[in-house]
Amino acid sequence: MTGQERSEEKSECVSLSPMMEAVPAPPESERVCVFGTGDLGRSLGLRLLQAGYGVVFGSRRPHSRSSLLPHGAQVLGHAAAAQSAHLIFIAVQREHYDFLVPLANQLKGKVLVDLSNNLRKNQYPEANAEYLQSLVPGAEVVKGFNTLSAWSLQNGPSDANRQVYICGESVEAKQAVIAVATKLGFSALDQGFLSVARELEDFPLQLFPQWRLPLRISIGLSAAFFFYLLIRYVIYAYVTQGEDISFRIMVSLANQVCPIVSLIMLSLCYLPGVLASFLQLYRGTKYRRFPNWLDRWMLCRKQLGLLSLGFAFLHVLYTLIIPIRYSVMFWVTEHTVSVIRENRTTMFDTTTAWHDDSYLSLGILGFGLYVLLGITSLPSVINALSWREFSFVQSKLGHLTLLFCTAHTYLYGWNRFLSSSTYKWYTPPGYMLCLVLPSVVLLLKLLLITPCVDRTITRIRQGWERGADQRNPKDSQPLIP
Repeated sequence: MTGQERSEEKSECVSLSPMMEAVPAPPESERVCVFGTGDLGRSLGLRLLQAGYGVVFGSRRPHSRSSLLPHGAQVLGHAAAAQSAHLIFIAVQREHYDFLVPLANQLKGKVLVDLSNNLRKNQYPEANAEYLQSLVPGAEVVKGFNTLSAWSLQNGPSDANRQVYICGESVEAKQAVIAVATKLGFSALDQGFLSVARELEDFPLQLFPQWRLPLRISIGLSAAFFFYLLIRYVIYAYVTQGEDISFRIMVSLANQVCPIVSLIMLSLCYLPGVLASFLQLYRGTKYRRFPNWLDRWMLCRKQLGLLSLGFAFLHVLYTLIIPIRYSVMFWVTEHTVSVIRENRTTMFDTTTAWHDDSYLSLGILGFGLYVLLGITSLPSVINALSWREFSFVQSKLGHLTLLFCTAHTYLYGWNRFLSSSTYKWYTPPGYMLCLVLPSVVLLLKLLLITPCVDRTITRIRQGWERGADQRNPKDSQPLIP
């Protein structure tokens, strides 16, 4: 660097700390540059400073940006900032990449990390990182850190946002970026060459990709049972008795739909695991892929369970407001006044008391386990549990939750299953329909936990294959005594 360039760099440099002149500049290997002084650039710079890196910001107007940036960083012009570090983060939008073209000589041999994203998929014919590489062919472009928000960068990695995806052509450049990400507390995953950049840029544009199927199932079930119950109760009462009970749609009907959908979705959460076990039993090996539909189903079990918990919460809330409803208070008052006027007495029925207490107790226990399953699905809780603990809660207690909730529904029906008045227009009530799937799941699970079947499943999951005994006599000994 010439003396004139040094004087220009000195004139452009602005220290954000009053003691900066007394602090020696870190070596270039520990110094990074950030182009862009927006929210993302500032957050990244702050995180890099906290990790011990020297940070140099490149800006069009270095003097006017100095007050906005973290203390301890330097602000230089783009040319001087590009020469100060080997690793440069490009935290600007694609529309502003043109300023990099005149800097091609300064950026030659540098590692440029592209953090940009687009507003929609396929907005441009090529990925932003590929476009950046075409503008600065002498630099090594790496796509990375674009899946992180300014908030997550500023507050550090969280359990739910710890992974950083990178891609690029140069192995050395990617290693440099991985080293920085690791020092910042993130887990970097190399996705391959720069041609993968478009896929990485589409990640932030995805809207709940794992929730789409569970949401469609929950909406479909809710709509189907809503109209089914509407016909059986509201329309049936109006047609056969001329009675208008449409006011029950808002609470009573909703309070029937929510537990029905909740129980079915909880069953759908555990049914794929049961089907997978029977498929492994049928095949006699675990070394064959599940069908795509089953694999996709198993990947969204968490979302199915959380939506099921949400419907259970709604059922609890609707149930709690029952005593304060106008229609309920009116009916209780009328019934009490009628009993007093007619001087009637009602004997205490112990059987009914046992039924009500058992029905409510099982519902409370089932909901309590429901909440426990929801808590253990949080990433922070998952990281605190061993695999055995997590498996015990999600599998053993999960099936116990399904058992309690199913028993709760059976007790709700009680002796009405055999009553002809229950089948309006020869159709079964909603709670009977929702019992079919959980009952099937529990029966299949009961078969799987029988000793002979469970022993075979365990052997298969530990690597045993049916037919391998004949192929290799040495492997004929069972894995479990």
